[in-house]
Amino acid sequence: MNDLASAPRPLRERKPDWIRVKAPVSKGYHETRQLMRDLSLNTVCEEAACPNIGECWTKKHATVMILGDVCTRACAFCNVKTGMPRTVDPLEPEHVAAAAAKLGLQHIVVTSVDRDDLADGGASQFVKVIEALRRETPGTTIEILTPDFRNKMRPAVEAICAAGPDVYNHNLETVPRLYPTIRPGARYYASLRLLEEVKAHDPLIFTKSGVMLGLGEQRLEVHQVMDDMRSAGVDFITMGQYLQPTPRHAKVEEFVTPKAFAAYGAIGRAKGFLQVAASPLTRSSYHAGDDFAAMRAAREAKLVRQGA
Repeated sequence: MNDLASAPRPLRERKPDWIRVKAPVSKGYHETRQLMRDLSLNTVCEEAACPNIGECWTKKHATVMILGDVCTRACAFCNVKTGMPRTVDPLEPEHVAAAAAKLGLQHIVVTSVDRDDLADGGASQFVKVIEALRRETPGTTIEILTPDFRNKMRPAVEAICAAGPDVYNHNLETVPRLYPTIRPGARYYASLRLLEEVKAHDPLIFTKSGVMLGLGEQRLEVHQVMDDMRSAGVDFITMGQYLQPTPRHAKVEEFVTPKAFAAYGAIGRAKGFLQVAASPLTRSSYHAGDDFAAMRAAREAKLVRQGA
């Protein structure tokens, strides 16, 4: 008998109680899901297997993912499909605006897959989506979460900033040391430069970035990432627990405790971020509307203090 064949297969590590969530079953969840199907829209909520999908969709909040559902890169943490994407849907901007109107969104988050196959990296589609939203739902504040656009970054950022999003998010994802294994298709300092470029083009656009914890990073490395973000003028940092989507993806090295997240959050606030979201279930667009309102209020209060 083959001892290896008879040996028990290793189980994936059990998640701690603080990051378990209920399965989505509400009417609001199913209505949001059906609307996205009817409009042929993709959501990062589904594609990235977000643990908060039940809560957000019950409240009819969803993060729309434009430019298709196939990414040209293969990051070790991401559950989005990799391959050769299809052509860009010219009706997508109007569909996004229609979804925002039907859901009655006060704040919308729009993200995308990486599209290294496109001449502009997909920047023009972001512009068209922003313009469609401004036409159809002028009261909706707009947050975009873009890829790094690789060697097309400067013209892409310039075009998108000119369209006037309220929040520009680009995630650093992890500490520089882990980029070769976790985010091999990107460069840490190129992502920092993108965030700097946004502020250079329009200082009034709020900038936002996030990191996942539990991938093997060290505490002081996380502190350095915070400092790098602040040097780039980032207003809002998000920090959440990395969860392994499938056994093929990077493994979880640590389940960071809520207490440790609270400590990181306190350090972030001390470093001067206008807004900090740090908890095991924090994701880039989790509670994005409420966080945007708090960030805007914090900026206004800061300006009042400076003018006093």
